[in-house]
Amino acid sequence: MTQDAHQKVKASHLKRNAYLYVRQSTLRQVFENTESTQRQYALRQHAAALGWPLERIIVIDRDLGQSGASAADREGFQQLVTEVSLGRAGIVLGLEVSRLARNSMDWHRLLEICALADTLILDEDGVYDPAHFNDRLLLGLKGTMSEAELHVLRARLQGGIRNKARRGELFVRPPMGYAYTAEGKMVLDPDQQVQQAVRLLFETFRRTGSAMATVKYFAEQGLQFPRHLHTGPNKGDVVWAGLEHSRVLRILHNPRYAGAFVYGRTHMRKTVEGGWVIEPVPREEWEVLIREAHPSYVDWEEYEQNQRRLHDNSQAYGKDRRQSPPREGPALLQGLLICGLCGKRMTVRYHSRHGQLIPDYVCQREGIEHGEPICQHIPGAAIDEAIGNILVEAVTPITLEVALAVQQELQARLDEADQLRQQQVERARYEAELARRRYLRVDPDNRLVADSLEADWNDKLRLLAEAQQVCEQQRAQDRKLLDVEQRAAILSLATDFPQIWRDPATPDRERKRMVRLLLEDVTLIREDRLTLHIRFKGGAHRTIQLPLPQRSWEQRQTSAEAVAAIDRLLNGYTYPEIAAVLNGQGLHSGEGKPFTARIVARIQRSYQLTPRYDRLRKAGMLTVEEMAQVLGIHPQRVKIWNRHGLIRGHAYNGKNDCLYEHPGENPPQKAQGVKFSKRVSANLVVTQCPQEVQCEA
Repeated sequence: MTQDAHQKVKASHLKRNAYLYVRQSTLRQVFENTESTQRQYALRQHAAALGWPLERIIVIDRDLGQSGASAADREGFQQLVTEVSLGRAGIVLGLEVSRLARNSMDWHRLLEICALADTLILDEDGVYDPAHFNDRLLLGLKGTMSEAELHVLRARLQGGIRNKARRGELFVRPPMGYAYTAEGKMVLDPDQQVQQAVRLLFETFRRTGSAMATVKYFAEQGLQFPRHLHTGPNKGDVVWAGLEHSRVLRILHNPRYAGAFVYGRTHMRKTVEGGWVIEPVPREEWEVLIREAHPSYVDWEEYEQNQRRLHDNSQAYGKDRRQSPPREGPALLQGLLICGLCGKRMTVRYHSRHGQLIPDYVCQREGIEHGEPICQHIPGAAIDEAIGNILVEAVTPITLEVALAVQQELQARLDEADQLRQQQVERARYEAELARRRYLRVDPDNRLVADSLEADWNDKLRLLAEAQQVCEQQRAQDRKLLDVEQRAAILSLATDFPQIWRDPATPDRERKRMVRLLLEDVTLIREDRLTLHIRFKGGAHRTIQLPLPQRSWEQRQTSAEAVAAIDRLLNGYTYPEIAAVLNGQGLHSGEGKPFTARIVARIQRSYQLTPRYDRLRKAGMLTVEEMAQVLGIHPQRVKIWNRHGLIRGHAYNGKNDCLYEHPGENPPQKAQGVKFSKRVSANLVVTQCPQEVQCEA
């Protein structure tokens, strides 16, 4: 070491430890660039020459195989910074600045901590004291040059990659369903079962219009989907498993299935924590897009159509006027109804009535985002019924063509699924045959290997039997379903489409799909009436008007016929008698219940009908007190005379309370002390009007 280096090392430095930091950027450099690693470990002799004993020279080599671009994942570098900040390090040794850090932020942070802790830095060129300006300036320049060197290396490599990408020759790991030939060209996977699985995925999405529906179809049919193993001892093998929703989305969004070579669909951005995140790039900013670069599963037009459909289906990123895929609810115009006041897409809310879901169409986007009143809130049952009638009228002339198209689609769908299951059986048979050949080639005396191969052969045979059984069962079920149920349904569809449309067994999702084949959207305006502007596919349009839907209390309102009957019957009957008469006529209350005295009384009050008491008083009837005064008798005797027919009373409620007719010029004479016997009362003749009811005791 030079004399200047010995002058910088003081006794205070020698009392602390010396830390040697060893790092290689990749594992390949660790195994191949052994000379650089030996040079880094040899720095211990430099520390020993400066006065540090070997037992106090601590080697930190936990970051072998780690890049120096960031300190986020380098545990060894973080340990070094911790030891320096705690004042335990007298000197930090590194072969060069690039070994310690290739990032100016990490490097200058280390210099700052070393300056505060009075820690020296050593490399092959000498010893530096970060607390001195000249040494710190030199170290800063070295750090900047190290970072610039990393940038140059990365730019050189990225330039070569981009140059090959512009020619479409860059090797990119092929997606499932593709493979590279020996000449480096991408072709369809030679495995026919893999091809059929990928084609069935696109066909199912084309038919259902939903990624989740595609996953459900594969699960219902018991179909598996291939995937490559990219890590582990079986790297490169193809395994078959259940289809996942994320895999469907990746395949549908990948333009390589449309025969295009792309580069620059994503870019990496560094986070504050030192990590990296991958962000998608808009299509107009892709660096390379070469169409028809290799064979495709779908054309470019269908790929763009799939992207629009996925975008519309997205709940988080779909635009306001999007059309989400048909779902299970009964709302027929879900995703198709537009508010005629603000132009926003109306949403669906459901409420339960008598155990059934009833849809409500609500325009509440502005109300949610800006706290404004809701534009429109309309019950949807009557709207759906009107739209259904229009569709039945529009579809009836072409029901036969629809039936034939449905039959062809069902047959093609079942054939594709059966073909894919047959390929699964063939693969299982091939694997069983391969296991058999392996078992026959083994030495019978080597029982350890023979037993293992025999067990593997038995497993493959079991899987083959299960695959054959599943294939035969599903084929029989599909043939039965098509021959009996589906053919009958198709014939009934062709002959009586309205009946199929209104059949409760028809799923709501299928009914919505039929709606979307005919309608583009429906604009709704609520004024004194409901106005519906219907746009059909192809540009035709139609406008209809509907009465405003009744409110809940209006739907429970008693009919005008029943109210009129109650008003008429109040002239001659009490509440219980009126209820009996109405029930005898087959009338019901607004809630569909039989009439009772309580219901009749409530209707009389709600509709402000004149009570029977007021009607009788208006007719000149007397109360019991007034009648007693006219006759000059006790009020109790008035009731007795009424029961025996001497005077005439009319009941006005169900409690036997009566009002009495005026006795006229010849009232009954007061008979003091006379007791009416049963014989006398039986001989009395009382004439009653058919419309009146005599009050009973």
